[in-house]
Amino acid sequence: MKLDGVRVLDLSLFLPGPYLTTVMADHGAEVIKLEPPSGEPVRNIGLRANGESVWFRNTHRGKKSIVLNLKDKTDLAALHDLARTCDVMLEAFRPGVADRLGIGAAAMTALNPRLVYCSISAFGQDGPLRDRPAHDLAVEALAGTLSVNLGQDGLPTHPNVPVADVTASLLALSAILMALYRREKTGRGDVIDMAMYDATLSWLPNATGAVIAEARPPVPKQERQWGGGSFYNIYGTKDGRFIVLGGSEHKFVENLLHALGRPDLIAGAAGPPGHGHDAAKEFLRETFATRSRDEWEAWFEGRDVCFAPLLDLKEAFDRPHAAARRMIERDDEGNLHIGLPIKFRDEPGRLDPRLPKLGEHTAEVLAEARRRLARDG
Repeated sequence: MKLDGVRVLDLSLFLPGPYLTTVMADHGAEVIKLEPPSGEPVRNIGLRANGESVWFRNTHRGKKSIVLNLKDKTDLAALHDLARTCDVMLEAFRPGVADRLGIGAAAMTALNPRLVYCSISAFGQDGPLRDRPAHDLAVEALAGTLSVNLGQDGLPTHPNVPVADVTASLLALSAILMALYRREKTGRGDVIDMAMYDATLSWLPNATGAVIAEARPPVPKQERQWGGGSFYNIYGTKDGRFIVLGGSEHKFVENLLHALGRPDLIAGAAGPPGHGHDAAKEFLRETFATRSRDEWEAWFEGRDVCFAPLLDLKEAFDRPHAAARRMIERDDEGNLHIGLPIKFRDEPGRLDPRLPKLGEHTAEVLAEARRRLARDG
């Protein structure tokens, strides 16, 4: 697999860091998870299946668990030795905490110049918000994305997808892989400062036109991606469910409005987002309310229109395409796992369903670190 031989020391908790290192573990990396004596919190958060938290199962499969008390000098020295044998170290403490514990970037890269050291935090290692506590929702609020996530009442609502967490996780993964690639030429690692805030701001290139071109906030309901376009929108159906039109290219507009007998609406529906779409929106609202969601799905079959039924999460995982793409997998013990989204032709990843018990690998991992250090001098 692509990351065979890469050794990762993960000190992060909850979602951004553990998701990142799960992707690495799925593709061959040896991931050593340092847990506090009380354990990774998500071991005990959310619903359980076959005795384990579903959240924990999907963010800690195939990893090794060690427990150390970083305020104990012996345990701290053991962690230092372990870091000297690793390629990547990931932490997600508040800025300054890792330094106070003696495991900050300067200390660790001095011990191991080849180490790629990544910090994930809410607002970064510097700046006015550096010390402010925050999880995903608060970061989205300060990054402006929550202001455009509006419900039908026009008020901000929970985005339900952890945008700040996951964007930071994926960008941090990209940064780590870049640093590992560069290390092949320079022999040196690097230090990564990944802020959830920065990641969230950076993922809006399609939505910052009003901000950058006209120095104003966008009006969400007049923007194409947030409901200002008739062919990029959500419509209710007769049975209280919903369907989505998800593409506003001219050919899709023409194909659907000709099929529905309203070519007169094409000009407005294919134009810029905003009030020019009002007539098409009203017609489509009335039309889609005449049949059930599933009836519309059957009607759209074979038509070249960007259409989708709005599925709940259970329906989404139950669809044949999710199975065909192996995005839901069952292990030999019957446990379900979210599958691997990265699919290589020549070196595919492999889902290792084993879950570590708290501290299960402490003695093994520390003994291996001592052997490596003795061997390499």
